[in-house]
Amino acid sequence: MIAARLLMVASLALGPAAWLSTAWAGPPPGGEKSGTIVAKQGQAKTLRELIAMYDSTSCKECHEDIHRDWMESPHARSVFGTGRTAATFQTAITNGLMTWPFSGVHGPGDVKVEHFQGCTKCHLPQLADATDAVAKELATTLFAWREAVNKGDAAARSKHEATLGQLGITCLVCHNRNAIVHKWTDGYPQAGVVYGSESGEHAADDYPLAAKSPIMHEAIACGQCHGLGPNLELDNPTQCATLYGSYLWSYVADGGDKTCQQCHMSASGLGHKILSYRDPKMAEMALDFEVTARAVNWRDGTRYAPRAVVAVAMTNRAGHGIPDG
Repeated sequence: MIAARLLMVASLALGPAAWLSTAWAGPPPGGEKSGTIVAKQGQAKTLRELIAMYDSTSCKECHEDIHRDWMESPHARSVFGTGRTAATFQTAITNGLMTWPFSGVHGPGDVKVEHFQGCTKCHLPQLADATDAVAKELATTLFAWREAVNKGDAAARSKHEATLGQLGITCLVCHNRNAIVHKWTDGYPQAGVVYGSESGEHAADDYPLAAKSPIMHEAIACGQCHGLGPNLELDNPTQCATLYGSYLWSYVADGGDKTCQQCHMSASGLGHKILSYRDPKMAEMALDFEVTARAVNWRDGTRYAPRAVVAVAMTNRAGHGIPDG
């Protein structure tokens, strides 16, 4: 009975029918913790080192179309896209960290990796593979960017935006670092290995091997960032993304059988763009509108005036709550 319950919980956490693809998956695709990218290279000491650690530009040599789709996605610029996210990062420091009496943060120079986790857990998970000096550099860069914007210093603004624009959810974040979630069961993602749907050789000097990830086609791959709700493991819990939570406890619990990837990549035809409301087709798939209208003569005192009565019914057909975040 206990084993059956554990299996049920594991399958629900992975996504619909995930246990079918993982229960007899064969040898684990991972290895020892000492073989991860950060374990082999050491923690990044500068933003430049962190960018290089998970740089995926070489992927486009063989996967040009996929890389182009990814470049058009919000994932490619998860810290600085339109500037809204970067501004929110800074607001989290000034209106949050700097006002909380026990955070230890009085200015951008005091920011450590742990202080950023409420934001970077999703927007830049690889920051956990860097020293506190990198968190400080990121914070000071954000403040310098905002100062350049306020002063109208185009050259400085462009310089800082270029740096922040290189920080994102790269191919290696999804296909290596975050490709295995149950690490004590399946092993740790290994340096030199690209995780996807197949195992074998991989035609890349730095990544000569491919391994099958137990979660690459399951909703939990996305759920790592797109959230169950409050991040209660943090010293100062935050709540942002709740998509994965509403997906599990509403959509899946009610019999839904689609994964995040099926809607946001396959059915929509978006591939690695993985868009949501930014794409008209995704909006069409997610929401259904029924509009009826009729004309009436409305009596206003002694006078009749023409009026229009419009009734709008909006139905959420997505596998999660809308909006999120």
